[in-house]
Amino acid sequence: MLLNQTLQLITAGLWILFGVFIVAYLVVVVRRRGLWAALRGLITRITVLFLLVLFIITFINASAVFIEPQEVGIVISVLAPDGYYDRPLRSGLRWIVPVLEQVKRYPIYWQTYTMSSKLSEGEKMGDDSITARTSDGQEVSLDCSLIFQLDPEQVMRIHIDWQDRYIEDFVRPVTRGVIRTLVSQYTVDEVNSSKRLDLERDINQQLRDVFGDKGFVLDRFILRNIMFSPEYATAVEQKQVATQQIVQSEHKANTIRRLAQGEADAIRLKAQAEADAIRLKGQAEADAFRVIAEALARDKDLLTYQYINKLSPAIRVMLVPSNTPYLLPLPDLNANDTPAMTIPITATVPITPTEPVTATQPVTTTEQ
Repeated sequence: MLLNQTLQLITAGLWILFGVFIVAYLVVVVRRRGLWAALRGLITRITVLFLLVLFIITFINASAVFIEPQEVGIVISVLAPDGYYDRPLRSGLRWIVPVLEQVKRYPIYWQTYTMSSKLSEGEKMGDDSITARTSDGQEVSLDCSLIFQLDPEQVMRIHIDWQDRYIEDFVRPVTRGVIRTLVSQYTVDEVNSSKRLDLERDINQQLRDVFGDKGFVLDRFILRNIMFSPEYATAVEQKQVATQQIVQSEHKANTIRRLAQGEADAIRLKAQAEADAIRLKGQAEADAFRVIAEALARDKDLLTYQYINKLSPAIRVMLVPSNTPYLLPLPDLNANDTPAMTIPITATVPITPTEPVTATQPVTTTEQ
């Protein structure tokens, strides 16, 4: 493209320069020698040579066509049987026959066409979203984008069918029609759920097939946004709020249930621990009594020893009832065998931990 512009600029500059020269020459010579003399003076070798160079440059400018890498050119030719060449011109410097042939350029880079409800996003000003109805009669609006390109091998077919009108006359109406058709096969709840991906996949596949049949290559269909009617949006919001309240209530109930269960487990564990402690204490006492019983069975004086050992060291006198059995043996008060009369009395005997305890016992006296 730069080469063509440069050649055009050079050609135009030379023709302007040549024209200025001719006008200036005629003005000067006509004043001096007249018009016919001025015209005869133009036909010189230098003038003819300069004019020939101009024609050559103009011919080169009209013949040379530089195709950019991001485009292809189709050749409309009077010399071709069908009026055009089947094969498009690819990138590089190409040559055509001036006047008899003409090159029409078409882009082959990826193009993005957007239809959106936002004013600054779509290709058209204003709300250009696609309005469609679902299978249950709900109205939805969709924002979308198409990424496509022209098939380089079928550019001539696109030129014959659409020329420069392929976006307005094919891409836009076909896309809107396919979207409306496929949306009508889904309910509004399906469009608003995980099936939105299924809808986008179906639209993408059908558009890919339609575009391919007409010489276009679809890279991707993008479903940018889906907007619902105000009534449906309000109903969905209320449903979500109610669902959230139910979830919160269930969470609160589960929390209370877990706390109550925890308190019950704590009480049960505490009761179990107390019961185990009582059982262990009883078992220990039973074992202790069994050990004591076994010790007493082996040595009966052990009880007497324990009794004395438990007495306070401060006790010096102990009163023992006369009818109380002896805990400690007392020595005989009379060594002879004289008949005696036994008189129950209460004796007071000092007691120390190292002396035998004196208990109340009958005292034998001898009658005279």
